[in-house]
Amino acid sequence: MIGYATIGTNDLERATRFYDVVLAPLGGRRTFALGERMQFYGSKGAPGMIAICKPYDGKTATVGNGSMFGLPAATNERVDATHAAALAAGGVCEGPPGHRLPTFYGAYFRDPDGNKVCVFKMD
Repeated sequence: MIGYATIGTNDLERATRFYDVVLAPLGGRRTFALGERMQFYGSKGAPGMIAICKPYDGKTATVGNGSMFGLPAATNERVDATHAAALAAGGVCEGPPGHRLPTFYGAYFRDPDGNKVCVFKMD
């Protein structure tokens, strides 16, 4: 249903280094860039993408209160690996991996810009 979602950053170089590491366990990789402002990521066989971008209006990127991106993982081990990669790359833990519901295994972190991300597996 979602074609792509954007995550704001104030430092595109730092953000792309972070997401290069974080998205790797999920099969994510850089797909294409739009100049010096935006970098898209995708994975083979998945239609949706994530774009890391500097705001178009030139103002400071800010974190949305209540905003969060959910990234699906194929296994619980991929959830664990992605969360560990995020923390190792400079992210902050917002909830360690574990079952939140009987059919939902997830982990939460914030990227270096403060954006909240969940990586999850539906059992």
